[in-house]
Amino acid sequence: MPAKSKAQQKAAGAALSAKRGDTKVSELKGASKSMYESMSEKQLEDFAATSHKGKPEHKDSR
Repeated sequence: MPAKSKAQQKAAGAALSAKRGDTKVSELKGASKSMYESMSEKQLEDFAATSHKGKPEHKDSR
């Protein structure tokens, strides 16, 4: 499943970093903390690897 915005992609990258032990889980907040708890490493890789070309900074709330 691809990320729908650059912010979503960044959050997935932060969660993936914590999942791999590169960052402390205590440093995560908001969406990245939620993603860390609910997604597998493979799912996070898919989100973080999404091309951000043409993606909005934040997903439209509609």
